[in-house]
Amino acid sequence: MALDDEDYGDLASMFEQNYRCYPVSFIDKSHLEKGDKIIMPPSALDRLAHLQIDYPMLFKLTNPLAGKVSHCGVLEFVADEGLIYIPYWMMENMLLQEGDIVNVKNASLSKGTYVKLQPHTTDFLDVSNPKAILETSLRSYSCLTTGDTIMVPYNNKKFYIDIVEAKPSAAISIIETDCEVDFAPPLDYKEPEKPLKSKVSPEVEEEPPNKIPKFNPFSGSARRLDGKPAEAVAAPVLQPHKAEATTSDANGSTPSTSGSRKRSGKLVFGSNADQNSNGVPKPAVKEAKQESSKKEEEPKFQAFTGKKYSLKN
Repeated sequence: MALDDEDYGDLASMFEQNYRCYPVSFIDKSHLEKGDKIIMPPSALDRLAHLQIDYPMLFKLTNPLAGKVSHCGVLEFVADEGLIYIPYWMMENMLLQEGDIVNVKNASLSKGTYVKLQPHTTDFLDVSNPKAILETSLRSYSCLTTGDTIMVPYNNKKFYIDIVEAKPSAAISIIETDCEVDFAPPLDYKEPEKPLKSKVSPEVEEEPPNKIPKFNPFSGSARRLDGKPAEAVAAPVLQPHKAEATTSDANGSTPSTSGSRKRSGKLVFGSNADQNSNGVPKPAVKEAKQESSKKEEEPKFQAFTGKKYSLKN
């Protein structure tokens, strides 16, 4: 297929090369682990200068075996021919081993306006000013790629942070740009458990815990004084004396209800109401008065008031 002049010009201005990769610690440049800068061979600089690549130079790294992609910048061109040295955290993200082949291609990225980060642990949020620390650390970075995990060192600790989202594209440039930063909950964050509320049916109402039972006098079982078993009866009910009704028997006497209850061997309270102050039952007093009135009505005995009888024949 023939290419027109425009397509040929695009291919002529593109840099693409395969290199074997090694960590930056192999050339005593461990400080580069704090950013995303790589070391390339001098031949790459000659080719880039010939193509008139715009600065800052940004590159797209691809692992052809795993299909992993990331982006980076370049710091120096002092590597041996056919080799590049990249930060070890980038090799981990792209699943690269020492000596693996990586494809390097120049890239043009838009300036970022928004990025969402997610720390791996909540320890990073416990730092006094995490945004200031992150802003200082990102000065060593040229670009950010969604899906990458960057490392932020602080106080002899290494904090790993995932790039969850980036705008306006999946890969953005953060050189000389104002970028809004947002944080997602850490990976090990757990929401506090809510206390379970006990479900009570609306028909059943809970009684107050400190409810004192009402006093119910003489509600226990009855016991006889002679030790014999007592019959089960209802608890006695106290009633005023005025409400008690009396009935007369055939002889005209009014037996007391308390007397009948006493014969059954049960305790009856309020029986004293049937007695007067002298201890004599009230019905007996009434009968005594009736007998005295009868005696008064009978005529008095008078001597020699009967019939006359003669001693003579």
